[in-house]
Amino acid sequence: MRPAIVMLAACLGLLAGCAVGPDYHPPKASVSAQQWTSPLVGGETNRPVDLAVWWKNFGDTNLDSLMTVAVQSNLTLRIAEAHVRESRAERDVVSGSFWPSVGTSGSYSRNRSGLNNFPPLPPGTPLDYNLYNASFDATWELDIFGGTRRTIESASAEIGAAEYGQRDVLVSLLAEVARNYIGARGYQQRLAITRQNIQVQQEILNLTSNRFENGLSSDLDVQQATALLTATEAQVPSLETGFDQSVHHLAVLLGQAPGALQDEMSVEKPIPLTPPTVPVGLPSDLLQRRPDVQRSERELAAATARIGAAKADLFPKFSLTGFAGLESISTANFFNYASRYWSAGPTVQWELFQAGSIRANVRVQNARQEQALDTYEQTVLIALEDAENALTAYAREQTRRESLSQSVQADEQALELSTQLYNNGLADFLHVLDSERSLYAAQDALVQSDQTVSLDLVQLYKALGGGWQEELKTASVSSQSRY
Repeated sequence: MRPAIVMLAACLGLLAGCAVGPDYHPPKASVSAQQWTSPLVGGETNRPVDLAVWWKNFGDTNLDSLMTVAVQSNLTLRIAEAHVRESRAERDVVSGSFWPSVGTSGSYSRNRSGLNNFPPLPPGTPLDYNLYNASFDATWELDIFGGTRRTIESASAEIGAAEYGQRDVLVSLLAEVARNYIGARGYQQRLAITRQNIQVQQEILNLTSNRFENGLSSDLDVQQATALLTATEAQVPSLETGFDQSVHHLAVLLGQAPGALQDEMSVEKPIPLTPPTVPVGLPSDLLQRRPDVQRSERELAAATARIGAAKADLFPKFSLTGFAGLESISTANFFNYASRYWSAGPTVQWELFQAGSIRANVRVQNARQEQALDTYEQTVLIALEDAENALTAYAREQTRRESLSQSVQADEQALELSTQLYNNGLADFLHVLDSERSLYAAQDALVQSDQTVSLDLVQLYKALGGGWQEELKTASVSSQSRY
């Protein structure tokens, strides 16, 4: 009997080398490897790009420190880190079924036999007795058709997807911190310009009031100057609200209460300036850096492996089972050789009829794999679209900023000239009002353009998949230190 069992196990072991289901091959995305569609006219170059700590290109130490705190404390990032640990543990759970399971048990019971048993008990047999039992049992389901291996393969791919998902969260987090920081500084600059214009408009109001009192102008000039001043003053509350909201969200991104950064951010700082050149690499490099693309590819690998796990259910399952133990009605002879018992042998189980549910599950997994493939291809296209849009926006906003800068210079000269002419009685007050309105609008638009250029660069860095290689390691170390 034993040689037969050994031979059967050897034959089954040889068959275990096969695995049903499709073998996974990473898809090849058809993208242009040599050139971006958008013209690189905003300081971008095709030089290799280093995006590990892209925010340091702004040269703002406050932004640098905020990034460090965000990586260490952001709660969404901690959730993503926990998801990675969950995926790793789930693979260990699945991997356990690849190996034999061994268990042990022990029991004691007090029993009584009935007088009317059949066959009857021999005379003098005690009806009340104790029963002691201790045993070991082992079961090993041989992975002949690779169902377990495919399940482990799927779980391993899910780990990769979770890791890239964590990196995607980190990329978005760093970009969000930069956006809110730049937004807050932009509101500060707009508030400063508004207050400067309020001061200038107050001086104009004083001028018109003096001229009116001296009979050199009408009350209409005073009312128009007052209307311009109060309209400008009305802009302050909304700008202060925008600043407060940006600072509140920035604090939450750092895992802190909304008002935690209010004092620190209230110190006025300029909008972080963009560097003169921005290396962006080639489109073919983009897909290797974007964590959302990599995550989608790993999800496709997991979906492909699950097809094999589903197909394995169409075939029989082979197991080796056995148990051995000791059983006695007395502790005095419990460990005697005569108390032993055992059983061992192979088991075959085959679900011959399941009303088509197994094949239906295979079709389900095939459909999910097709969805994963389409999702991957769509993610690739979105990644390319993000990068192209960011390149276009960054370059064209710089052109707009240059025009706005020239407009501000012209409006400043126009206001100065119109004010001088008005003082000398050579021009109508309407020219002063128009010049002041135009200057304020141009200055505000220029600050918003400065802010937009910096925000567009942040979006470009995010679209290129930057900001996770070095900082992710820091985040992982920080997370592990909490356990």
